[in-house]
Amino acid sequence: MILRTTNSRTTRPAVRKVRTTTALRPLHHRLDPAAVEEIPFRATDGVRLGLTRIDSGEADRPAVLLLHGHTASADMFLLPETRNLVDVLLDDGYEPWLLDWRGSCRLPYNETGQKYTYDDVALYDIPEAVSHIRQRIGDRPLFVVAHCIGSLTLSLSMAAGLVPGLAGVVSQGVFLTPKLAGRTSLRMSVAGELLKSRIDHIPVDFRKVGFWSKYTPLFALASRKASCPDPTCQILHNSAWGTGASLFVHEHLSEATHNRLAELLGPAPLWILPHLRRIELARSVVRWHDGDHRYRALPQNALDAAGRIDTPVLLLAGSENGLWLDSQKLCHDVLARRQPQLDVAYTEIPGYGHLDTFLGRGAALDVFGHILDFLGKRR
Repeated sequence: MILRTTNSRTTRPAVRKVRTTTALRPLHHRLDPAAVEEIPFRATDGVRLGLTRIDSGEADRPAVLLLHGHTASADMFLLPETRNLVDVLLDDGYEPWLLDWRGSCRLPYNETGQKYTYDDVALYDIPEAVSHIRQRIGDRPLFVVAHCIGSLTLSLSMAAGLVPGLAGVVSQGVFLTPKLAGRTSLRMSVAGELLKSRIDHIPVDFRKVGFWSKYTPLFALASRKASCPDPTCQILHNSAWGTGASLFVHEHLSEATHNRLAELLGPAPLWILPHLRRIELARSVVRWHDGDHRYRALPQNALDAAGRIDTPVLLLAGSENGLWLDSQKLCHDVLARRQPQLDVAYTEIPGYGHLDTFLGRGAALDVFGHILDFLGKRR
């Protein structure tokens, strides 16, 4: 294990600095700044979110809302070092919109601040962003491309009937039927119980926590049998925040993207694990809040309410997804049996993992064409 750090017992700060402001970290992109409209946006429960519109210069384009995964951010769709999804959408005649929901690493909530569950994302963040976009675009078609937990929570919003009338949805990685490897589920359960009294999140940037910290054993465990010497890569690619899963196919990342992993993916909060464990055990997206009337708009089980989905859906997944395994194929098969009237298709990307379907240097050639084909048939 190689741990790159300059901290020592004598030089490390006495108090670890954390972000406490809800101001969003600036987006990292190569677009004309005049084309990037950052929209002040709060959910109705008072939580500050991020909503960004990319101005295409044309007023009649279909809109596409992009939803990142948990601990990622809108940056995952804007990589300046490669041809990214926003580039492709702009060139193909779409107007991209990007939501930084409360699980974004551009916001501080995963590390400090108000705790939340995925119910909050499904009830507040996504429907209210969709409503705001529709106020701006009028009758133009609105699509959604969603990744990982962004897709999972979107499925709960859709099953609740909170985002009706979308022109189409591309779901990457997981949708209505989450499925983790047995060891990942076990580690998630054990880690949640053993660590909840000691830490409230798992960081990814070893340079910030230093060698002499309570997180060092987690990085050491993640480094076992790792081929890459970078601690951030180890805890993501080799361990997925300690769960033993893998988030991407390593060789698909460019050197520049690899060096930015600590910026692209942030700390994972441990207090979200109870909801995630309940979802995984049910093999469906289930509501966390049973006694709180504010969440009654959400179904107890999204799969049981899937008949309310009124939108064509493309289930997309890499064949080497080391996190959610074959969740998308499972979802397609289950919906074909239980809800045959739904317009649901499944596409597998050979050789790709989970995050590299968007972050990979070849994603524009290997992945994005499937997205454009799906959108193009429904615009």
